[in-house]
Amino acid sequence: MAESVAGLLINQLSTLLSQEITLLGGLKSDVQFIKDELESMKAFLREAEAKEDNDSQLRAWLKQVRERYQALYGTQERGFSSSRQANADFDIRAQSLFIEEAQLVGIDKPKAELISKILDDHSQLKVVSVVGMGGLGKTTLVKKVYDDAAVKKQFQSHAWITVSRNFQFRDIIKNLIQYLYNEIRQPVPPEVESMNDIMLSEFVRDFLQERRYILVLDDVWSIDAWEAIKCVLPDSTIASRVVLTTRIADVASASCLGSPDFVYKMEPLSDKESWTLFCNRTFQSNDCPPNLEEVAKKILKKCEGLPLAIVAIGGVLALKHKEKTDEWEMILHGFGGEADGSGKLDRMKRVLLLSYNDLPHYLKSCLLYLSIYPEDYPIDVDVILLKWIALGFVEEKEGITSTDIAMRYMKELINRSLIQVKSTLYDGSLDKCGLHDFVREILVSKSKEQGFTTVATKYYTRWPEKVRHLAIHNFTDNPQEISSLKCLRSVVIFEYEDPLTTTFLSEFLSGDPKLLKVLDLDGGELDNIPKQVFKLFHLRRMGDYSNEYAGWGCKCPLGIGKLICLEALYNIEADSDKLVREIGKLTQLRRLTITGLRREDGKELLSSLLRLTNLRRLSISCIKEDETLDLQHSVFPKHEFLTSLRLKGRLERVPQWVTSLQSLRTLQLFNSTLREDENVIGSLGHLPNLISLSLSCL
Repeated sequence: MAESVAGLLINQLSTLLSQEITLLGGLKSDVQFIKDELESMKAFLREAEAKEDNDSQLRAWLKQVRERYQALYGTQERGFSSSRQANADFDIRAQSLFIEEAQLVGIDKPKAELISKILDDHSQLKVVSVVGMGGLGKTTLVKKVYDDAAVKKQFQSHAWITVSRNFQFRDIIKNLIQYLYNEIRQPVPPEVESMNDIMLSEFVRDFLQERRYILVLDDVWSIDAWEAIKCVLPDSTIASRVVLTTRIADVASASCLGSPDFVYKMEPLSDKESWTLFCNRTFQSNDCPPNLEEVAKKILKKCEGLPLAIVAIGGVLALKHKEKTDEWEMILHGFGGEADGSGKLDRMKRVLLLSYNDLPHYLKSCLLYLSIYPEDYPIDVDVILLKWIALGFVEEKEGITSTDIAMRYMKELINRSLIQVKSTLYDGSLDKCGLHDFVREILVSKSKEQGFTTVATKYYTRWPEKVRHLAIHNFTDNPQEISSLKCLRSVVIFEYEDPLTTTFLSEFLSGDPKLLKVLDLDGGELDNIPKQVFKLFHLRRMGDYSNEYAGWGCKCPLGIGKLICLEALYNIEADSDKLVREIGKLTQLRRLTITGLRREDGKELLSSLLRLTNLRRLSISCIKEDETLDLQHSVFPKHEFLTSLRLKGRLERVPQWVTSLQSLRTLQLFNSTLREDENVIGSLGHLPNLISLSLSCL
């Protein structure tokens, strides 16, 4: 990060030198001198940052450098262009991007043992606990067992619930109900929403009473959490099973007090299994080159059979030159000395910190920013890429879009096993990603140490005066005294215990966060946008992306057109022609969701869309369910980058401008009254990239 500071200063000074202005006498040469000095500091800063974890004085000095930079040069956070070609051989390894955590190495024997315990002839409810430290692959193993065909067919109901450290009984039970009803393809009864905890518990017991079920409780952190969930589960002597994973031995023991219960203690991989996994990850199943075998085995020994550590270090080494033994020796020595008696968690932390320290600087900011997300949170890939871009983490390169560069960053972090793929879309593209718990813990610690991100729980947690990236988990409308927010670049809210109000947001913005670029209110459902927002001239993302297609809209006073840097605007209620006209001033928009469009404003909207040539995703909903979307005018928007279009409202025919969208991949027409006839299909048949068409009524 310190080198990123120097790189950014150099970029800004270069810009200053290139401007066609008359500098005061002597100033130009002074600027050039500073630029040259910063260039000479790069090599030092690179080494300093790599060593800061083992040197408290150096760490303190680097923190001061970062804070000084934020005070003086806070409008960007982008690093310099690295001379290392970290992406050079990325495509060659594309087939190994999504290697599973243990790639099935060493999993056959424990899988068979767990299946035999689950499918034995005990008729009572049986608990099988899998215990071991983070990174051993507990979840991977249990998922393979849970998905096994022989296991699936023995049970009528199946559910997988992630419990996590922030255990909330009500949320867990409601998630379980949702899971059970999804499986039988029925909606959850509406009365569930108003039930108290006792009623929810009885509801689950009644549902499962006569069913043979298997329930996985992944990542249980406390005995109290297990005891609370156990009371919900019926024991109806029909051989139901609960499988539990935990890092804590006492939790495993407490959950398995009955005679048929079973605790499986996960052990590290054997030397042979570790070597197989290491070679799979580092050399794509090829044998280790003879010149590297000695140093590779020394590095592998440091991993102590931990699959996550092996996969992580293998991702680092896969990018190193196979002929340059000295690069591998540097990785070995990068582990540093180990104090006698240090625990495995500390050793694993060193391994994962090594993966972090080896990252190019443009990836460090991207990865650290993920520390804002709650534990086990499914991170939307498209959304996080846009945040990286908005916050200046993505370097610009001629001839390549910033979105493509950001996706390269994402794939490289996946390739290094620092980010996990959670799900993909029908076309194989990335959908959701996430962090392993241990990786997240390290990032949270690192980010807090550097003052990079701040996480406030339930909002009454105080944050530093120079907070840069603020995340609020479980929002409550009980704010601390708002102090200066002049260093703030992004604020994201996850989950709400109290409704988000316009009054609160107005008070929050009174902290004068002039440099704010990202304002994401995940699930906030704000009624009105306060006028203070229009002072945020650097704002690039605003709204509630989690409810992008929710149907409701947020009222917006006139003035939205002042936010000329805005790239994403969600759920804005188009309740006047003036507001629709102002949207046309937001020429940098990539994503736009409009609700409540009146029929008479259709032509005005098309006129505004003419100017929004950077749009990638567009959603338009009419004011009433039976209202007509009047989008048939001679005004002809041409959006060469638009890939997703959603129209909700009656249509007489497919608008002519839609048939010219050459990049369109997804088209959704809701309540259009159009049918899948030759006229509709024929009018869209010339779209070369269209792969998904939906015609439906809501």
